[in-house]
Amino acid sequence: MDYMKRYEAWAQSSFFDIETKAELALLQGNHAEIKERFHKDLEFGTGGLRGIMGAGTNRMNIYTVRKASQGFANFLKKEFRGDELGVLIAYDSRKFSDQFAIEAALVMCANGIKAYVFDSLRPTPELSFGVRYLGLSGGIVITASHNPPEYSGLKVYGSDGAQVTYPSDKLVIEEVNKIDDWAKIKTMAIQEAVGGGMLIYVGKEIDEPYYAAVLAESVDNTVLKQSNNINIVFTPLHGSGNIPVREVLSRAGFENVHIVREQEKPDCNFSTLDSPNPEDSRVFEMALMLAEKVQADIIIGTDPDADRIGVVVRDKFGKYIFLNGNMLGVLLTEYILLTLKKKGRLPEDGVIISSVVSTDLTHKISKHYGVKYIEVLTGFKYVGEKITQLETQGSGKYLFGFEESYGYLAGTYARDKDAVSTAYLVCEMAAAYKMHGMTLCDALTKIYEKYDYHMENTKSITLKGIEGSILMKKIMESYRVEPPTNLGEHRVVNVFDFSIGKCIDLVSRQAEVIDLPKSNVLYYQAEGGSWMCIRPSGTEPKMKMYFGTNAKTLGECAKNIKIMMEEAQASFWARKNAYE
Repeated sequence: MDYMKRYEAWAQSSFFDIETKAELALLQGNHAEIKERFHKDLEFGTGGLRGIMGAGTNRMNIYTVRKASQGFANFLKKEFRGDELGVLIAYDSRKFSDQFAIEAALVMCANGIKAYVFDSLRPTPELSFGVRYLGLSGGIVITASHNPPEYSGLKVYGSDGAQVTYPSDKLVIEEVNKIDDWAKIKTMAIQEAVGGGMLIYVGKEIDEPYYAAVLAESVDNTVLKQSNNINIVFTPLHGSGNIPVREVLSRAGFENVHIVREQEKPDCNFSTLDSPNPEDSRVFEMALMLAEKVQADIIIGTDPDADRIGVVVRDKFGKYIFLNGNMLGVLLTEYILLTLKKKGRLPEDGVIISSVVSTDLTHKISKHYGVKYIEVLTGFKYVGEKITQLETQGSGKYLFGFEESYGYLAGTYARDKDAVSTAYLVCEMAAAYKMHGMTLCDALTKIYEKYDYHMENTKSITLKGIEGSILMKKIMESYRVEPPTNLGEHRVVNVFDFSIGKCIDLVSRQAEVIDLPKSNVLYYQAEGGSWMCIRPSGTEPKMKMYFGTNAKTLGECAKNIKIMMEEAQASFWARKNAYE
């Protein structure tokens, strides 16, 4: 069925609601927009759905939410017995998030699966915790994470509290793709679901144990006696982190917490921001003004579903420095391992986990403290998967994991990145260093002096629409056929192609198997330790490029990374132009 036939079917069918049909009527004659909305179904990827809200098969709306939920329900009914079936559902502050959560719940209920729905917005990591705490078969979160306001999404979680991974992710996708008749998707009236005990609202009964689990991850609770010595500014960026972050900090004894009032309350339009992304230093403009006023030691900001966190710290000269995801990751890794070792609590079989596109410095820190370092693909679900594997095998104690994209998790109470617990640990860490007359900037410099300077950077290139999707595929293939020969001044010696699961040594021409899931990712390693990685984003219409280097001085690192990025971008645009 071509896109015009799909459009006409939606516009004319009595199955779709009046509001949807009215929206579609406004598109008459706009073939480009109709094509964009109906040329395909919104893809259910390995983590779920994410897309622009609106009417159409390639948009986020109640019908695409129901379809994804029905596919997940079909998967769960094949995996679990009837008395084991139950799903926890959370949602963030985005437009229609609460409505989409109820739609997903009603599909579950109509399929004989109990739906436990949070009574108001909650962080994604609390959903991850809650699935395991309640002993449920799965979970759903309605969120588009840090995407712009026009986006929404749906993520699915397994019984271990992690986003589903292979082979479950493929099986869920297969079930979703089997659904070809919108009218056959099961749902029911909310009154019937609640009255029949199938839809159950939850709140404090999960909040309290979640807060306790987060607070239990303190590395050095003696520091908390000095908690009032640190001055904190916090912005939830209009999202779900507002109450839990403040509650946890308060319970830990941090009383000097100043809230950015303009960004405190949930706001589906994120009206003070272009995009609620803590990876972007511009979101901290209001927080910085407040920080200057109160002379804050540290600024923390969480994204709408409170799984990512950005941090700004004050240096010894009073200047505020934005920490990127790798900087905060190595600070926390060093703090956790150093403190545990000093206290005699560092396990011999300790494990640190990070992603292939994150800094190499984590590997050096782990080696220094004698703990195992495990590298995984991009996506925190792979960290969650490894935690579960370690527990199942009974060997290896997970201590900390992170991704350069501002996601962190200490401890095993959850299986997804947690900005709530990270906010708490960052404040504890800042207080601990302040007791010794150090800022977090001082601590980071000390780490570089100990292990060598490392620098990383990323570049995202947006390629929207149908043409953009086609271009991304062609560009990735060109990098496979013609890999870069140099990264700056250093020769490329290894190519890791995760789509075929092989590492190719360009010197010996030998190939080794990569023991990681297949993924459309290319990683180039050069002499001296510099590296570059390229992949299409799994959640946005973007190509993402990652760069890393190390040297004896910060200046050398900056020079290397600048040359690498300039050359890589020129090569990318040349490849793009060749296909246009």
